Amino acid sequence: MCRHAAWLGAPRTLASLIHGPEHGLLRQSYAPRLQRHGTVNADGFGMGWYDAARPEPVRYRRSVPIWTDANLPALAQIGRSGCLLAAIRSATVGMPIEESATAPFADGPWLLSHNGRVAREVVRGLARDAESACDSAWLAAAVFTRRRAGLPLGDALAEVVTRAGAEDPGARLNLLACDGASIAATVWGDTLHLHLDDGVLVASEPLDDRSGWQAVPDRKLVLASPDGVCIQPL
Repeated sequence: MCRHAAWLGAPRTLASLIHGPEHGLLRQSYAPRLQRHGTVNADGFGMGWYDAARPEPVRYRRSVPIWTDANLPALAQIGRSGCLLAAIRSATVGMPIEESATAPFADGPWLLSHNGRVAREVVRGLARDAESACDSAWLAAAVFTRRRAGLPLGDALAEVVTRAGAEDPGARLNLLACDGASIAATVWGDTLHLHLDDGVLVASEPLDDRSGWQAVPDRKLVLASPDGVCIQPL
C-alpha cells in the first residue's frame, strides 16, 4: 500500500520524483511494478520540499488521484530543493480518505511518509494525538514526539517501528522521513530501493531502468546524509 520517494543532494525539481522518470510516482499511482499490497494508489498524494525563504518545509497534499490534479505538473516543475519527499496513497480499508490522512505528515522541520499498515490501537499507545485517525498519522505523531524529545531522526523511526512491529506482527512499517539535511527510512514488510549519483534517491521501487538501483533488505534502517549512506539492522 502506497509508494514514496525522497531525494537528498544537488537541487532537483519535484518532477524528478513524479512526472520525469518513466516509472515515477505518477506512473506508480496506476501501474506500480513491485507493490505487494494493492494495485493502484488513487487515494491521495502529497509532496514536501525545503526552501531557504521559510524555516519549515512547504507541503502540497490532495485526497484525489494524482493524475486528476491539473495544477500539479507545473507546480512540480517549479518546486526545487536539495531535499524532496513525495508520496502516493492506497488507503487501508476503513481508514479515512482526506488530506490530513495523506503523507507527507509534518512537524517543524520534519516530513514523514508511511508505506504499509498497522493496528491503530498499537500506535495510539505510542503518541498522545495525531492530525488524522489513520494509522499513518499516528505513526508520524509517535516519531515526531520522540524527535522533539531529542532522539535523532533515525533512532526515532527505529524505536517506533520496532515497538509497533513487536505488538502487531502483521504490521508493514516502511517509513520515510527527512529534515532538510538528511533522510531516514525503515524497511519492514515492503520494498525499498536506493540509487546513488550526485546524491541519494530513496524510493519504494525504482523510478527508472537505470543500472545502480539497490534493493534494501527487510528489517533495515537507512540513514542518508551528505556524508554518505548507512544501512543498519532494526
